Amino acid sequence: MEPVVIVGGGMAAARLARRLDAPTTVIAGERHPAYNRVLLAGVLARQYGPEVIALPAPGPGVRWRAGVRATAVDTAAREVVCDDGTREPYGTLVLATGAAPVLPPLHDGELPEGVRAFRTLDDALADPGGRAVVVGGGLLGVSAAAALAVRGVDTVLAQQGERLMEHQLDAAASALLREQLTALGVEVHTGCRVRRLRPGGVLLARGSPRPEVGGRCELAADTVFLACGVLPLTGLARDAGIAVGRTGGIVVDDRLRTSQPHVHAIGDCAEHGGVTHGLAGAALEQADVLGDLLNGRAEAAYHGSRPLYRLSLPGPIDVAAFGTPSPTDGDDTVRLTDATRGTYRSLVVRGDRLRGGVLVGDLGAVGLLTRAWESDEALPATPLLHLLTHDGGN
Repeated sequence: MEPVVIVGGGMAAARLARRLDAPTTVIAGERHPAYNRVLLAGVLARQYGPEVIALPAPGPGVRWRAGVRATAVDTAAREVVCDDGTREPYGTLVLATGAAPVLPPLHDGELPEGVRAFRTLDDALADPGGRAVVVGGGLLGVSAAAALAVRGVDTVLAQQGERLMEHQLDAAASALLREQLTALGVEVHTGCRVRRLRPGGVLLARGSPRPEVGGRCELAADTVFLACGVLPLTGLARDAGIAVGRTGGIVVDDRLRTSQPHVHAIGDCAEHGGVTHGLAGAALEQADVLGDLLNGRAEAAYHGSRPLYRLSLPGPIDVAAFGTPSPTDGDDTVRLTDATRGTYRSLVVRGDRLRGGVLVGDLGAVGLLTRAWESDEALPATPLLHLLTHDGGN
């Protein structure tokens, strides 16, 4: 069997490597064994060590090259060039390069001392000191802020938008999430535009609720975590002449093939049907499909993934969102709020189909709801309130 080379050592790469029958080489980049990136907040909170989030080791047919980075792909010679001077020949190449954190243009060249992204195991293992500022109120930023607060770190969360996790949650759910973070001890600033990062982890913010200096607020911190989103890592693909799409991902078809023969892409770097998911679930689905294809199951195909966000954060703070969180014209909304328990559930329904939902504080019904959403079948005649209150067997 022709050898398979996988560039990238994340969750998608590890899943695929374990499934393949062919001899496989993984050029992993990170020095750590593969781990579950979804659980990084627990490591940052020191609720458990890195060994807990380690993924199962690949089989004996897999050569895992930790700490080695691919620098170029020679599609004519069918080789991957590595930063240690070696070249890895491939019969099939899989790009699973993932995504890189977005770094705001607030610095010259390298990040100032005490400023780091929140993306890798090394980031989660870092010592944040006694005070930290998290820049970004999306999924990663909320996770980091909750973890730091649980750890006892004096934490400020600065979000440029008007609400937290604005792409996943509706306004009511976002407000409840903010209340829960505040109860943990996180100082949350929304509508707060970061203007400058300074050496030593000092953050200069604009639009702060605490405008000490002419509408600006200087927030001193031992560590600043940047959680401003991610972008697909596609430099290798671009340099090799492989097509990149409008979302910035490597364009793949239903067989996860790129524009170059013998080259596939999966995970956060891949764009399928004009969509780059950036979700662990989608990456694992793509790895499973490609594993079937490379093992000779010609009928396998990838037809896209449906976005499902489920977070169990230190605190505890439980959040789930799927489909369309906010209604559009023609949609109906059913909401159930329990202020005493700090829970919120909302469903968006169009006709007899469930189009999306948001749950905060109690995820007992999430299994039943997501199954109804994923099946895209007509909802039962049972009142929708039953869907919101039923525990779904979870």
